[in-house]
Amino acid sequence: MVSDTDARSHPGGDVPGIDQAATEREGSEQAEVPAVATTASIETNSSAHPRGPLGIIAGGGAMPRLVAEAARADGREVFFVGIKGEAGEEITRYPHDWMAWGQVGRLFSLLKDAGCRDVTIIGTVKRPDLRQVRLDLGAVRSLPIVLSILTGGDDAILTTIVGLFERHGLTVRGAHQVAPGLLAPEGLLAGPAPDARALADIAKAQDVISVLGPHDVGQAAVVARQYVLGVEAAEGTDELLRRCGDLRQWGNSWLQRKRVGVLVKMPKPGQELRIDMPTIGPQTVRLVADAGLAGLAVAANGVLIAERDEVVRSAEAAGVFVLGRAIVPRSDTQGERDGHEDGVAK
Repeated sequence: MVSDTDARSHPGGDVPGIDQAATEREGSEQAEVPAVATTASIETNSSAHPRGPLGIIAGGGAMPRLVAEAARADGREVFFVGIKGEAGEEITRYPHDWMAWGQVGRLFSLLKDAGCRDVTIIGTVKRPDLRQVRLDLGAVRSLPIVLSILTGGDDAILTTIVGLFERHGLTVRGAHQVAPGLLAPEGLLAGPAPDARALADIAKAQDVISVLGPHDVGQAAVVARQYVLGVEAAEGTDELLRRCGDLRQWGNSWLQRKRVGVLVKMPKPGQELRIDMPTIGPQTVRLVADAGLAGLAVAANGVLIAERDEVVRSAEAAGVFVLGRAIVPRSDTQGERDGHEDGVAK
């Protein structure tokens, strides 16, 4: 519920950005969304699982579909709630419905009607334009929480989102818990084995992420010849790689003809992995190759790989390595920086 203080701060009860008609008739919002498969179509199948179908709140990319396939392979039905403007049309092959940013009440009503008690939040999303967000009655009732989600830093947002679902009696399950087969294994997955220089760059990038992570900065870093070329910030991994391509050969024009440097992607210390597990896919590999880097390393069992077969094909074709690597505490990485390879995942 909105506190007395919150209500008083908006005379007349009108809160900017709130769809006033929606606050009077939340249930009627469903007419504004394209017709979809009804929850009745999943009730029979979901009876086989004591907690009903898995609710999947879907953004963009291949991961929502891959998680759904894994859940079904495990004998559990799914129900998608696609975020309009983010989720792809592939979710229409499953029982599904749609929501817009700000439709918090609608989201929880859809999950309740579908019988979901567990939810997975997966897929790429862009921060919405707050001027375009229309809050429904459910969002108004949780206005302080919703505002913190829309305006906070990444770590604070993720923790708040999990808490909001738990307040509605739902359990948030990470994609890695539903589909453990999507996790990066340990070892060389594709391409040539990294040499000593690449291993040293990997160790340094890992250190950088470990140090900056508590400041809510980056799941990824690019290092070449021990120079930190970039750390992932708000722009995401793809843009990090695009801007690092020209920096790779800094000070050595002959490096334009030689692959040097690495991308490392791993969870930040204390990261909320249930809704923010780092992910790579074929596009990541293509951008690593386009940037002239030697390869990429990811945290084994700490990063999801979308479309793994295509990742391997792309890496082999481009001649870049993909390495799954156990996360080593910072105090244990000095030997690798000195050229020792004891910690290399074979």
